[in-house]
Amino acid sequence: MKKTLKKYNYLIKGIFAFILFFSSSFIQNILANILPFKQIKIKEAVIINCISSGIIVIILFILYRNDLKKEWKIFKDNLSDNLDIGFKYWIMGLFGMMISNIIISFVLKAGQANNEQTVQEMISALPYLVLISAGIFAPFNEEILFRKVFKDNIKYNTLFILISSLFFGYLHVAGASSLTQFLYIIPYSSLGVSFAIMYIKTDSVFTSMSMHMIHNLALTILSIMV
Repeated sequence: MKKTLKKYNYLIKGIFAFILFFSSSFIQNILANILPFKQIKIKEAVIINCISSGIIVIILFILYRNDLKKEWKIFKDNLSDNLDIGFKYWIMGLFGMMISNIIISFVLKAGQANNEQTVQEMISALPYLVLISAGIFAPFNEEILFRKVFKDNIKYNTLFILISSLFFGYLHVAGASSLTQFLYIIPYSSLGVSFAIMYIKTDSVFTSMSMHMIHNLALTILSIMV
């Protein structure tokens, strides 16, 4: 009975998390009407996006606070081993991402991914706010959604890795304007696979979350510097 209730509890929380995450545009519309902006240009859009992501962070933290406390203890108590595992699989995922990016960009002549173009525009407008939004808020929300929710509800590890990484990859190419642009699902999914594996290996979402934050922060800082 307890096992069944726990299963449905994970499912209900997961559904709510997905609805919340994909309602971000609705939250942003509310913020656009509340905040004293005369026009919504790129800078205003970055501010609204950051506030919206922060609101989702707070709600997801409250929703999963008990599990997060347990998984934080696991992460903290085995910090050195967890970070070693995290870095190892992050490097593997990064390598897979780089190779597939090179093939898609230069061999198939797909150009830059649409998602990357949008991020670059946001960085140019308000770089340090994007550092918070993309480097901290986004990894937290995405790891809860694409790792925590899926792992709670999918029994088999291989299936969890496959589905979570594909959904993660799709999120980053959902606005693709062509088939070649959609192929960027491969590098993003490669990174998603590495995050899923490190979560399985360490039993703590904070391992994949910390590596995801390091990844996004490094790329954002590099973009700011360049």
